[in-house]
Amino acid sequence: MNNQFKHICVIGLGYIGLPTAATFAAHGIQVTGVDVNQHAVDIINQGRVHIVEPDLDALVKVVVAKGMLSAQTTPVAADAYIVAVPTPFKDNYEPDLKYIEAASKALAPFLNKGNLVILESTSPVGATEQMSAWLSEARPDLSFPQQNGEVSDIRIAHCPERVLPGKVLQELISNDRIIGGMTQLCSTAASDLYKTFVQGGCIKTNARTAEMCKLTENSFRDVNIAFANELSIICDKLDINVWELITLANRHPRVNILQPGPGVGGHCIAVDPWFIVAKTPEQARLIRTAREVNDAKPEWVIDQVKIRIAEFLQANPEKTIKDITVACYGLAFKPDIDDLRESPALEITKKLAVQGLNILAIEPNIDSLPNMLPNNIKLTALKDSEKADIHLILVDHKEFRGKYKIFSKYIIDCKGISEFYIS
Repeated sequence: MNNQFKHICVIGLGYIGLPTAATFAAHGIQVTGVDVNQHAVDIINQGRVHIVEPDLDALVKVVVAKGMLSAQTTPVAADAYIVAVPTPFKDNYEPDLKYIEAASKALAPFLNKGNLVILESTSPVGATEQMSAWLSEARPDLSFPQQNGEVSDIRIAHCPERVLPGKVLQELISNDRIIGGMTQLCSTAASDLYKTFVQGGCIKTNARTAEMCKLTENSFRDVNIAFANELSIICDKLDINVWELITLANRHPRVNILQPGPGVGGHCIAVDPWFIVAKTPEQARLIRTAREVNDAKPEWVIDQVKIRIAEFLQANPEKTIKDITVACYGLAFKPDIDDLRESPALEITKKLAVQGLNILAIEPNIDSLPNMLPNNIKLTALKDSEKADIHLILVDHKEFRGKYKIFSKYIIDCKGISEFYIS
């Protein structure tokens, strides 16, 4: 361990900040975690977690018991600061940096000469420089890289997370890290910190390239998903089984088409491409189109449900739409996690409920529904979904794959789970 960093402060204890804080603590660094959510702070200080991530609960329990990790609502003096707060976009798809700004202003009073500040939040190009500017405004007594370069009092860097929900603890350690400092010394300092536990490479670059790297990775995935989603719509029009088609096409040695779905969700892929579009709207034409294709897929799914509803009502003329029950399988944005952020499955379920349908939500990874959902959505166990008239498969959770069969002809399968094609 590099003795330069004996105490770090992690601001933002969500899906990235808490695993990162716990991992540093497990490798011998004293960590103070900071979050504006008092409930999350209280839960963590009890050695428990407020999010679902495999093995995270056990790790937090150990490091809190050892006194290596504690949480509070305000920053403290430390050797290094890691900012891991949300970076959403506004209604017009412009990046919203208000949480980064708030975190910067909160930690600024505690900075001392020689400190390192790392922005981990996925950010538009230039956000790290903006964070440094906010810190400089708050602490004119200290010098920053944009003013004094390599001889600045404070080191500033960007190091985006690149982990997969459900495998965060493993990938924090095994994955390469892209480390973009505002100067070479900033990159070196941040690299030294991450080498505390990172077994993958710590690849140094500048801050803007590091920011763009994360956005590029997720935009690449978004474009490829858009191709698969558009292909599924084309195949429906042409009466072709898209799942069989993709399987056959992927037998070509240089073709690897992804699987379509009900849209794209999560806090990265559904958001990050807009950061590029916002900066370069005239140049990012393909990236914008891919976003529009994926954003439109939920409405296409809803239209498919409406077709099944019409078929059902024609076969059952004594019933009305208020008599119909739709089972929605999965609310999370991807399989086998509890994360509902930017979830197309959740969006589809909510919009169906607004139309007056009775909705059974089958989501095995959560214990309660978000408060913002209509009252006609009921969280239901998988075994109780048979009473539904129409079945909509939105997420291929492990509980649905190969273990459960639905005997119904009113099925919309967005994930190609063959066991559901039972009539």
